[in-house]
Amino acid sequence: MKYLFILLALVLVLFQSCKTDDTDDTLQRVTTNFDLNWRFQLGHAADVTKDFNFGTDLIFAKSGRANNSAINPNFDDSKWRELNLPHDWAVELPFIENDDFYHTAHGSKPVGGMFPETSVGWYRKHFDIPVSDSGKQFSVTFDGVFRDAKFWLNGFYLGNNESGYIGVTYPITDYVNFHGDNVLVVRVDATQFEGWFYEGAGIYRHVWLNKHDNVQIPDGGVFVRTEQRQVSSGKLQAIVRSDIRVANLGLEDVSVRVKSFITDRSGNDIAQATSSKFNIHTGTAKAVIPAFAGTRTNHTQCSFSHKIKSPRLWSLDDPYLYRITHIVLVKGKEVDRVTTKFGIRNIEIDPARGLFLNGEHVKLKGTNNHQDHAGVGSALPDYLQYYRIQQLKNFGINAYRASHNPPT
Repeated sequence: MKYLFILLALVLVLFQSCKTDDTDDTLQRVTTNFDLNWRFQLGHAADVTKDFNFGTDLIFAKSGRANNSAINPNFDDSKWRELNLPHDWAVELPFIENDDFYHTAHGSKPVGGMFPETSVGWYRKHFDIPVSDSGKQFSVTFDGVFRDAKFWLNGFYLGNNESGYIGVTYPITDYVNFHGDNVLVVRVDATQFEGWFYEGAGIYRHVWLNKHDNVQIPDGGVFVRTEQRQVSSGKLQAIVRSDIRVANLGLEDVSVRVKSFITDRSGNDIAQATSSKFNIHTGTAKAVIPAFAGTRTNHTQCSFSHKIKSPRLWSLDDPYLYRITHIVLVKGKEVDRVTTKFGIRNIEIDPARGLFLNGEHVKLKGTNNHQDHAGVGSALPDYLQYYRIQQLKNFGINAYRASHNPPT
């Protein structure tokens, strides 16, 4: 068993490396794992001098100016601890005895307003982006940071995400240095809690660097839904409808087409269609793309409807997923694509008879699950997520409640 776990860990490292090194220039959309090679140091919630002079300088400067604080790209972090994400510094702290209920509930760890010296953490990451990518759009995504996190790139303030459980994406194209070092800085303040349960502290979920073309499907820009109907032969037919938003962050108006196709789990084509041409203007905005908050641009939407004959239905014993891919074409050239997994199923909830899945009665056998894990804290390795779900299924569980927050 010992060697099995070592082998699984090695496979995960290799998988992570493959994702991190995904720099295929033929791809217009590239998402790179940004978990490796961060610097970390505890700050201080009550003493500015011990918090790397945070509070003595502007946190928002259009020039990117930062004085002597850790926000400054030239700040010397060479003596800070090196680590990889996900990271939860609370689980590393010693246990304490405290009669206060909330500190006991939070794992008896010294995190909170009473412990300013261990409740603020700073993260810094150095990275390069080649000058050949200077015509692309870039953003950075944080899946989850606990808590009250502020973000800077090269001294420019990106924003503040107070929730410890909701991910956030920031556009960084305008602040990227294509001719030298880039420094991403995150200050995490965990002095305030969101719940009575153990919540951890730090960048405890994955971070991603996203590269896109100027013409793109924005984050959250695809919505897929299905419905079922009986056809004349008595067989089942599924209707798959999808809505796609396309944004133009470039300097010129563009004419685009969107191609949509569905494949089964083995990659076999099932249905496809291509939209007519439509124009997306550049210039003064009429809408704000949520994933690029603060970036004003025009966007438009198109829709598709596909039919699948005799679909393979999603069920508890056979959780089958199809794939629908949307490709954006400019002058016949692919500039972006997004693939979305979806299942086809019918759920009916009757107050007298109970729950029915695809017409069959299902008795719910569920558990209430917090996101942390004993000995690991909130920064769970991906494999441990799958392991826990499999163990629950082995116990006969068929329903899962993620308490008390959006899960990773």
